[in-house]
Amino acid sequence: MTGDAVSIKRNGRRGNRSLITHHGSLVFAVGLLVGCAIPHVPSRIIYEDPVNFVRLEEDPGVLPEWPPSHHAHPAAMGPERLRVILSGLFVQEHRASIQKWFQGDAPVMPVFKDDDVAWLATQIADALAQAKWNERVTFYLSQPQTSTKRVITTGGVYIKDSTFHLVLGNWQVVYGIPAYGMIYDRRYPMRPTAAKGFDLFFQPAEAVIPQHSSVMDDLLANGKDELVLDLSKIVVPPPAPVLPPVS
Repeated sequence: MTGDAVSIKRNGRRGNRSLITHHGSLVFAVGLLVGCAIPHVPSRIIYEDPVNFVRLEEDPGVLPEWPPSHHAHPAAMGPERLRVILSGLFVQEHRASIQKWFQGDAPVMPVFKDDDVAWLATQIADALAQAKWNERVTFYLSQPQTSTKRVITTGGVYIKDSTFHLVLGNWQVVYGIPAYGMIYDRRYPMRPTAAKGFDLFFQPAEAVIPQHSSVMDDLLANGKDELVLDLSKIVVPPPAPVLPPVS
């Protein structure tokens, strides 16, 4: 074999190895992208417009083989009872002891405005009536501020046995829409887009079933972002009597 032939053969092997290495690197890079991809959340739309939605999502915490994890869905809950629940929700900025020393306690604010309560009560009632045992209801309310910013309030609810569960993912958070990439606030309404920094309350307090949180959740003010309510203690006031017209 001549020197030129040997050189061509060696260069050919080197070229093959380079091609294989490049191909392997490409496969590895694609594998990383697939592995890091954001999982799709299966959902069913109950109502959606450019700024708000209510939908049904599969709950990853519900296991088909473990019946105690199943939700009590579909559930018949009228808008009247949901108005009582949504109107009874309040938040307070979470302040450490030293903050309270200088600033005092933060004011207690209602979670929802009156018009939001009326709208959400109807939509969530409809969603619960259609929900499956492995689905939860999520909601998203937003107020556009600029072309790239909006104020969002998001979360989700579900019913288990005779208890009503509500998780507040975001409350009056200013969310900046990224120039590129994933828009997380609409895709994951139950996940916070920033540190929560608030405590969630309900009135009357005797309807609340106490829950235990970890020390880390308490330090990050994430320990009081979920409420579990005893539905037997939610009292719906009777409708106001209709008075006859004055003659």
